[in-house]
Amino acid sequence: MFLRLLSDIQWRAAHPKWRRMPGSQRSASTSAEPHPLSLPAQAQVVICGGGIMGTSVAYHLSKMGFKDIVLLEQGRLAAGTTRFCAGIVSTARPMSIELKMAHYSNKLYQQLEQETGVQTGYMKTGSISLAQTQDRLISLKRIASSLNVMGIPCEIISPKKVSQLHPLINIHDLVGAMYVPEDALVSSANVSLALATAASRNGVQIHERTSVSHVTIQKGRVTGVETDRGRIQCEFFVNCAGQWAYELGHSGEEPVHIPVHACEHFYLLTHPLQEPLSNSLPTVVDPDGRIYIRNWQGGILSGGFEKNPKPLFTEGRNQLEIQNLQEDWDHFGPLLSALLRRMPGLEALQIMQLVNCPESFTPDMRCIMGESPTARGYFVLAGMNSAGISYGGGAGKYLAEWIVNGYPSENVWPLDLKRFGTLQSSRTFLRHRVMEVMPLMYDLKVPRWDFQTGRQLRTSPLYDRLDAQGARWMEKHGFERVKYFVPPGSDLLDLDHSKTFYKPDWFDIVGAEVKCCKEAVCVIDMSSFTKFEISSTGDQALENLQYLFSNDLDVPVGHVVHTGMLNEKGGYENDCSIARLSKRSFFMISPTDQQVHCWAWLKNHLPDDSNLVLEDVTWKYTALNLIGPRAVDVLSELSYAPMTAEHFPSLFCKEMSVGYANGIRVMSITHTGEPGFVLYIPIEYALHVYNEVMNMGQKYGIRNAGYYALRSLRIEKFFAFWGQDLDAFTTPMECGREFQVKLDKGMEFLGQEVLLEQKQNGVYKRFTMFILEDHDTDMDLWPWWGEPIFRNGRYVGKTTSSAYSYTLERHVCLGFVHHFDEQTGEELVVTTDFINQGEFEIDIAGQRFQAKAKLYPFSSLFAQRRRKDDVELSGYQRE
Repeated sequence: MFLRLLSDIQWRAAHPKWRRMPGSQRSASTSAEPHPLSLPAQAQVVICGGGIMGTSVAYHLSKMGFKDIVLLEQGRLAAGTTRFCAGIVSTARPMSIELKMAHYSNKLYQQLEQETGVQTGYMKTGSISLAQTQDRLISLKRIASSLNVMGIPCEIISPKKVSQLHPLINIHDLVGAMYVPEDALVSSANVSLALATAASRNGVQIHERTSVSHVTIQKGRVTGVETDRGRIQCEFFVNCAGQWAYELGHSGEEPVHIPVHACEHFYLLTHPLQEPLSNSLPTVVDPDGRIYIRNWQGGILSGGFEKNPKPLFTEGRNQLEIQNLQEDWDHFGPLLSALLRRMPGLEALQIMQLVNCPESFTPDMRCIMGESPTARGYFVLAGMNSAGISYGGGAGKYLAEWIVNGYPSENVWPLDLKRFGTLQSSRTFLRHRVMEVMPLMYDLKVPRWDFQTGRQLRTSPLYDRLDAQGARWMEKHGFERVKYFVPPGSDLLDLDHSKTFYKPDWFDIVGAEVKCCKEAVCVIDMSSFTKFEISSTGDQALENLQYLFSNDLDVPVGHVVHTGMLNEKGGYENDCSIARLSKRSFFMISPTDQQVHCWAWLKNHLPDDSNLVLEDVTWKYTALNLIGPRAVDVLSELSYAPMTAEHFPSLFCKEMSVGYANGIRVMSITHTGEPGFVLYIPIEYALHVYNEVMNMGQKYGIRNAGYYALRSLRIEKFFAFWGQDLDAFTTPMECGREFQVKLDKGMEFLGQEVLLEQKQNGVYKRFTMFILEDHDTDMDLWPWWGEPIFRNGRYVGKTTSSAYSYTLERHVCLGFVHHFDEQTGEELVVTTDFINQGEFEIDIAGQRFQAKAKLYPFSSLFAQRRRKDDVELSGYQRE
């Protein structure tokens, strides 16, 4: 029988006094027995879920001083997915925030046994990630670069070295590997129980066999929790219910949408080898073979992520505790074959059991944490995508900080619940998406790859028209957006399957679109951008927006203001453009993925005043971006109105007629620095206006363009973008946007105090533009984002955006530079001299390229194209 390596039986045997431990207040071990202790009537925080996530949150909240905490578990502690977790703690993560969570978890688990006295099974074994192809090796080299600058030992090794570290591994088809010596193994359930023990000692009340039926919410705020043993009033509720998080979120009258869905996950356990495997053998990950292998009691534990996963529980909740699901050897067959190819010596080994357990996955392969956009005080930590033990410590820490301080200590936007809307909570969508997500766990993911399931969910009225003209699509927040347009006669199949870390096949296509934007006129459908209207009966709209935004919005009607929506730390919660439509009405344009986040921020900070109205009008308008010097000619002829700078100045908004359509909001901005206009068109007029624009524009050389061209244009103009370059920890002073801040606008605004201090004392990071100087676009690996930046040989930051500049004929990277004292490591002010007098390099998959650093764009180059050798620096020119 399965010895429950990953269960809590051994821990309970070693700790028979658990029920009598002061402060733990554990309930009876079976639902038939009476509960010796009743639930408290109220608590500050109630946590639902006794797995690794719930116990980690409880542990960290108690460490931060919270005492009035109750943790509820419907079955037994660590008896859910945590019990079956493979126990591999891996820091080899491509995303920075995931890497930081895993690194913290590893350090926490290493000392947890000493802190609590609970055996966690922690063993530092290291891990080896294998590469069967050069592209896979490149992806590993990119991860290795990130690990090394984080101070995590890591090296790219040869197949021969792999054989030395793990003699049973077949290396005949390998081209290399990545070795991370500090990765570890643990008993996941025991780690969870150790966290619970420490939390209990700090005053956390833990109740097993207690089910949460729903969370009560009044006036948009959590007020309590209803359980099968009574009600608990509380200020905060934390949903750590794992695969049941979706159902629990939908159980109340006001649903909280948590897009997670379970799939079956298989791994096998073997009896010990004739010569038992050493406990110190490294864990092996063979992503091209779709398997992982770790030692287990002298034998092995091996599972993987198959191409044809099996979703389950789509119909909802059907069991309290997770049991071992049905064996399916036919389904596991391809993974078993991959295991035997990688370790041929196992063919005669006796298999003990095939374990089948549920794992929950999210629509984008990133875990979910944060506060609900609709219910204040309702927090979520779920959807670990089979990395729960790696993320558990760090994720629990960040969520606890969020509850206690109002924000975590790191930028967790890539994991924030508010990156999703209600549209991702469809059962059908989730079932289909996780069938794609699970194989992607080990698929090679090159830059700019896209999900294929759950598509065409949100589309512009122009979708069919653009698709027929060769549009190639990507998805953002469920919205279809054009990447580029394939010209007639091109090899469509070849372009659709263009996946590379090098120069992509769409290079010339995007280059032609950029050229047209600069020399003639292009049309980009930007309907996905978030659009809000804020209005009031009196001055309430202006007064509140003046407090929430850093720039001065008290401008004449018809003017457009670029501004940041800042938090108390001066960081960007949003970066947007706001047009004043009337004295009491404003039109706000924000990035696509701001729709839920920005709405929640505004609702939480605007007063509850019936005279103040906030409306999401994203769906009401189609947005066409006319970019290029001939845009003024096209629009002048269509509107019979002069559109020159004298009559329609920059950053101006006016309602106009275009063709037969009235009520078109025309703004003289393009989000690229190029001349042109954005037309906000009521959706019923969208097709008519598009046709009119394209017909009129024929004589001016008009063509369609996509977001890849827009990205190239904005990056070469040194334009930062929220969610990529800007986040809640970046201030306007740190990214060269002082001109978007009015410190003297006559009233206080959120974040003003921090900005005043930075203006006086300087900043500790600076947004910087880098031009690669010795990089061969045709032959060298491309920078995409997340590449380490070095100054005089020392690591100083990472890139946040990059693109090829067809104007400069070079790659441009944007990123933040920090300054650390070489002796003490203390963070120092980043001065202009520090940037201008340094020798910079960008690390691309372990190879460093020289880069010229600038705090201002190369503005003189945008009038005409020049050769690389003739590049000259000039002053700052804004849009």
